[in-house]
Amino acid sequence: MTRAHHRFQIVLVLRSVVFNVLFYLNLTAHFIAALPTLVMPRGGIIAVAKFWAHTNLWLLRVVCGIKAEFRGLEKIPPGPLLISSKHQSLWETFALMTIVSDPAYIMKRELMWIPFFGWYTWKAGMIPVDRKRGAQALADMNACAGRELARNRQIIIFPEGTRRSPGAEPRYKYGVVHLYTDMGVPCVPIALNSGLFWPRRSMHRYSGTIRVEVLDPIPPGLGKEAFFERLQRETEAATARLVAEGERERIANGTSAASLAPS
Repeated sequence: MTRAHHRFQIVLVLRSVVFNVLFYLNLTAHFIAALPTLVMPRGGIIAVAKFWAHTNLWLLRVVCGIKAEFRGLEKIPPGPLLISSKHQSLWETFALMTIVSDPAYIMKRELMWIPFFGWYTWKAGMIPVDRKRGAQALADMNACAGRELARNRQIIIFPEGTRRSPGAEPRYKYGVVHLYTDMGVPCVPIALNSGLFWPRRSMHRYSGTIRVEVLDPIPPGLGKEAFFERLQRETEAATARLVAEGERERIANGTSAASLAPS
């Protein structure tokens, strides 16, 4: 291991530890500050959650040197819609809150059992999915989504259901198709490369620019298979391009896997 490589590893670990400590302290502080919103209109907890998301982006930029670049925001139409996002990292679970007016995430029902977090997601009108219920879970999800869309909200779904590393084979689930078909609203695909800088199941936070690209909305009315094929094709093509762009940046910064390999 070269001296430069050793120095980089020390800085990486220190930055990552400091950020992770501040991230959870920030989360705890917002949990406490948000308690009054439990007896306020729903907009109160949405405002607190958005502020928390912005503070996380600030911490990432200041502590870890991770910036965020959002492209194509002008493509997001006003009013109720479905947002289908690639999911590589914890990052997009909060960052996407900052780009729409009234987000409602589709999330695993078990998360709503977590103290504080579950209370706030319930208050915010997030949409739980009980995967153990099979077809009934889809019906319940669609019913909840319909109610939230009627309130002029934006439904955010991660169609693969879980985080997938950059470059991993996509595994889209059919739930997004049922939503698109039954809700009758546009679907906005989102591509990103967050997993390069905030990897899943890792404490490390690599400096660089997380890029998010809003793609052209898919209008309602397509057939199920036509929609499913278009959603995957366009999301994966844009994601591959953003990942390649991010990998070039990491090589230039000396933080790619190849750059960090001991000589």
